[in-house]
Amino acid sequence: MSEHDSVVDLRLDRAHSSRIYDYFLGGKTNFLADRMAAGSVLGVFPAALVAARINREFMHRATRALAASGLRQFLDIGTGIPTPPNLHDIAQDVAPDARVVYTDNDPIVLAHAAALLIGTAEGRTAYVQADVNDPEGILTAPQLLDTLDLTRPVALSLNALMHFVPDDGQDRAHTIVETLKAALPSGSALALSHATPDFSPEAMQKIIKIYGDAGTRLQFRSRAEVLRFFDGWELLEPGVTLSHQWRPDRPEDATHVTDAEAACYAGVARKP
Repeated sequence: MSEHDSVVDLRLDRAHSSRIYDYFLGGKTNFLADRMAAGSVLGVFPAALVAARINREFMHRATRALAASGLRQFLDIGTGIPTPPNLHDIAQDVAPDARVVYTDNDPIVLAHAAALLIGTAEGRTAYVQADVNDPEGILTAPQLLDTLDLTRPVALSLNALMHFVPDDGQDRAHTIVETLKAALPSGSALALSHATPDFSPEAMQKIIKIYGDAGTRLQFRSRAEVLRFFDGWELLEPGVTLSHQWRPDRPEDATHVTDAEAACYAGVARKP
């Protein structure tokens, strides 16, 4: 190793939200601390595996719908550990010339980012190591500006992300989303999913404590609070629904889990 190489501390002895999610999705990029935290979550909320997977499926359907409607640029913040099919796989399957920028703040995602960068010859993918708490840093990152044209419509994907941004009495999460929305031109879109305590408040409170003990703060939000993220933009049908009820591929997909098992709202909106 040369003197110019740096070692990133992945802190594998502590659970991390992206690796817990990877475990729920059936991935292999997780470690003992992550599996122990995931087991604690499953102990208080046995549907966590189902909730994670139907949330991921919402991202697939929303991306497919937006690409089919003509969007060719995607910004996916809080990407998480690659789990095929990733967002660019879906978007470029519909539109081979689609351009995708992924961002995440977890160094282990960076270590696996090569899997996110294998796209079509016609399209482009890029990865930015960045934190949603610094939206200006994301919007001005050279890798983003080299890949996306922010004067043309962009689909912003905030999938199961904003519940990791507590407000601390300052409405931080909505301020961040408004900053991102303001930077995008007319015709852009926002696809967002967000965990909620509306159906199982006691279980959700226990999950907040489990993540908090692992060093990750959470704030679950009501439907009204999730709806606010879309303020000023035009919601696509069917509006803000539970994640499995947003344009299911088959009618039975909208009824195979209960509201309490889904525990996550989702919606897609376009900027006028």
